[in-house]
Amino acid sequence: MKKDIHPNYRPVVFWDLSSDYKFLTRSCVNTKENIVWEDGNEYPVYKVEVSSNSHPFYTGKNVLLDTAGRVDKFNKRYGKK
Repeated sequence: MKKDIHPNYRPVVFWDLSSDYKFLTRSCVNTKENIVWEDGNEYPVYKVEVSSNSHPFYTGKNVLLDTAGRVDKFNKRYGKK
């Protein structure tokens, strides 16, 4: 393999700021900050706004609108007589 063309693939802590959830995985992301993880080792940390722990789709807090019911309600109220 050629030298100095591959990204630095290493363990990185991703920190979800909205839910204060942290998880350790491997990544090539560039970071400037470090954090001491639960195992006592220091890892680079990457702060994110949304992760699977806080995203409405994955947490089940996704609100689905009942558009069919709204259309029926509109037609009852303003439909042809």
